[in-house]
Parts: sequence; structure tokens; C-alpha cells
Amino acid sequence: MIAKRIIPCLDVKEGRVVKGIQFLGLRDAGDPVELASFYDQEGADELVFLDISASSEGRKTMVEVVKQVASTLAIPFTVGGGINSLEDMKKILRAGADKVSLNTAALLNPELITEGANYYGSQCIVVAIDAKYDSEIQSWRVFTHGGRNATDWEVVSWAKEVVSRGAGEILLTSMDSDGEKSGFDVRLTKAVSEAVSVPVIASGGAGNAEHFLDAFNEGLADAALAASIFHYKETSVGEVKNYLKEKGVNVR
Repeated sequence: MIAKRIIPCLDVKEGRVVKGIQFLGLRDAGDPVELASFYDQEGADELVFLDISASSEGRKTMVEVVKQVASTLAIPFTVGGGINSLEDMKKILRAGADKVSLNTAALLNPELITEGANYYGSQCIVVAIDAKYDSEIQSWRVFTHGGRNATDWEVVSWAKEVVSRGAGEILLTSMDSDGEKSGFDVRLTKAVSEAVSVPVIASGGAGNAEHFLDAFNEGLADAALAASIFHYKETSVGEVKNYLKEKGVNVR
């Protein structure tokens, strides 16, 4: 059985790690290079770095910061934010990332997923999906530009589309749960996990170790991502893994 992964996330704005609630009210959480090094030593399985203002401000991901972070890491490292072309992907991968994450760019130009998968391999292409429940469609609607703009895509349909185009992994964030610390949206996670053949990373809502267990057992996630509970030392990667081991979950 493949081990479940625990992934800290660095949401970076203007060179600093930040964290908010439902994508709003950002507060400072530290230096990305220091935090990356800390999580590497802590036993994190991977690290995700998202330049959260890149797409909305039409700016490229900070390649220099990516280089500095990559130089401290021995674990796989995914970078997203403002990646709009194969050339952007090349810069990020050359800077030391193992995978690139596409979100807004994939929705605006789905062919970019196919191009990236064909050129670099599906294992390099993560599609991040920001989803919010919409009572009108009685499902979750996909949003772009850091959760600012609604699209016509329903989440399961979009997840199937990106996999058919070559995405090797989905980073699925519940906008309703983000930063709330009330638990991952296991209904959303399960709906997507059951619909696709690639790994799904649950994101949004982690508040304690039990929530990770729910994401794996009920949400059927392959990995679970968290930010604020790790950044502000409310729990640690090690504590979460020890708890999961006690509950019979296969973790590294």
C-alpha cells in the first residue's frame, strides 16, 4: 500500500509566507527559506510553495526565492503561481522544483496541461483546484485567480478533464474550509478522489491530527496538506504522523 503523505504548504506573497481564512485576511507566518528547511528536518514528505498573488497581479513566481528554498530541501517540492507557459515551467523546474502547479492558467488555457505533460511528463504536472460549494448547482464550483473569480466548471467535471489532459496529481482546496481549522471537506475530497485515477491532495481546513485521519479514511485522499497549524506550531508533522500510525494509517 502506498504511504499517505503529509505536506506543509507555503503560501508566499511578496517574499514572505502568509496565511488567511477563506483566502482573506492574510497575516505573516515567516521566511519561506527558514520554514522550508524546518519542514525538511521535521519529516514532511513533500513541500508545496504557492506564490498566491502571482496570477492576480500578473506577475511571475519569484524564481530566486524558489532557488533558495530548493537549496535547503531533500524532499520533493511543488511550485505554483503565475505559471502560464512551457517556458515558465522550465524556469521553475530549473530553479529546483520537482513539480509545477497550474491553477488559473490551466482553466484559461487547458491545452497548457497537455503541453506540460507531454514535454515534462505527467509526474511533473499538478493541477490545483480551488472549489466552493454552490447551492445552485448542488455541487462545488471551481474558482480562479486565488479564489476571486467563479467559473462555469463543476469540480468533478474539471478534475476529470485535467486528468484526461495529462495532470499527474490534483491539489484540491476547499475554499469553504480554508483556514477554518474545522476539518477537511471530506465530501468534496471523496467526490474527486473517486472520480479520478491520479493522487488527490486534500487541502483546506486542517485543525488537528484527527482531521488528517478523516481526509484519508473518509475523503480517500492520497495526501493531506496544511499550513497554519504547522506554521504556528499548533501541532507538528511528527505528531500528526505518530497519531496516524497509531490509527493504522500507512505513513512514512
